[in-house]
Amino acid sequence: MHIIIVGCGKVGRTLADQLQEEDTDLTLIDTDPDVINDLTEDIDAMGIVGNGASINTLMEAGVKTADIMIAVTASDELNLLCCLIAQKTGHCQTIARVRNPIYSKEISFIKERLGLSMIINPELATAREISRLLRFPAAIKIDPFSRGRVELLKFKVLPEFDLDGMSISQITDKYRCDVLFCAIESKTILSIPGGDHLVHNGDFVSIIATPKNTAHFFKKIGLKTHQVKNTLIIGGGTISYYLAKTLSDLKISVKIIDKNKERCEELSEMLPDATIICGDGTDRSLLLEEGLSTVESFVTLTNMDEENIFLSLSAKNLTQAKLIAKVNRLPYKDVIDDLDIGSVIYPKYITSDSILRYVRAMQNTIGSNVETLYHVLDNQAEALEFIIRDESPVVGIPLADLNLKPNLLVCCLTREGTVRIPRGQDSIQIGDNVIIVTTHKGLRDIRDILA
Repeated sequence: MHIIIVGCGKVGRTLADQLQEEDTDLTLIDTDPDVINDLTEDIDAMGIVGNGASINTLMEAGVKTADIMIAVTASDELNLLCCLIAQKTGHCQTIARVRNPIYSKEISFIKERLGLSMIINPELATAREISRLLRFPAAIKIDPFSRGRVELLKFKVLPEFDLDGMSISQITDKYRCDVLFCAIESKTILSIPGGDHLVHNGDFVSIIATPKNTAHFFKKIGLKTHQVKNTLIIGGGTISYYLAKTLSDLKISVKIIDKNKERCEELSEMLPDATIICGDGTDRSLLLEEGLSTVESFVTLTNMDEENIFLSLSAKNLTQAKLIAKVNRLPYKDVIDDLDIGSVIYPKYITSDSILRYVRAMQNTIGSNVETLYHVLDNQAEALEFIIRDESPVVGIPLADLNLKPNLLVCCLTREGTVRIPRGQDSIQIGDNVIIVTTHKGLRDIRDILA
């Protein structure tokens, strides 16, 4: 599969890194020769210096025979123009990053009229992920499947849960909740566990279940399950705008602090239900004055990763609030994981996962299709949802009799709207939505789960 990426900034580079693992031929276009040179030294791709909206540049990149063109420059308008010209010049699928809130209510119209395959709005997607966490603050991360019927949730095992030293089978027998333990991350190892795997304090555990069953399990072990009533957001950027809009609809009180007076005036007009404060979000006295010690959630969304991390670390000692920090630069990830600052959101992963899902779907056979894809467990594993459309070697056979790959778990079956955590005697049927968690990356077809 030949893929062209126009715009090699942070998102473009992240995409290129992940797409080169997908058995694809990559062509990268950017106006900055230094960026192209740096990327092509690290990534097996052809680099072209030029304007992605130029017919000559796209022709040089091979747009006539390309399968997908992805435009992720800093300009929404340029991204849309690149896609339009690519469609008129070749026959490829087109994906555009469109971020400006002005276009947020017109996405369907733009997509239909311009014939785009997909429009990605990283800021809106990030805001939605944060809002899910604020609806269920006990979780560190939440990934939805089957249109929200099923969720993969990650939480930290604390001493007050009394789970230390218990096996997975002991926990499920004791609490009698229909949840499946998909993964356990300790300080030394990451594993997709069996029933005899022991859980210890400090482990990060990922479970999959319906929202109702997850809430039932969390209540039994002593985790709070109610959504937050209010939030304090630092930084008044685009993500903050989308998040405030979403939270206001959920009747969650929103307060935003930003140091830019003009931006505060804009937000006051756009967000009449939110409280906008012009001030320095790093000022401890201001934060305490605005209720940091009593607020139920604290979200740091400035343009500086260091500031977001520092603010979350500082707040950890001042409040019991749910902490969420946005981080753009992935090299910090190993350090951040050791800081235990609550939930950390990486917008680049959200964007790349959406595009990778589309690429995988195009590579599928007719028999099944990748519906949802997330990188999970510090990017060491994938959670995928397949729709079974036709007969295949996995259909109609009890799961216990399938020769599955190691480190692979069939987590959930959704059939005619009913969600089931599968057991060994259950089988996959045509029409099912099947959720898989595995450390084997690159699964494109349901048959790939077999050894």
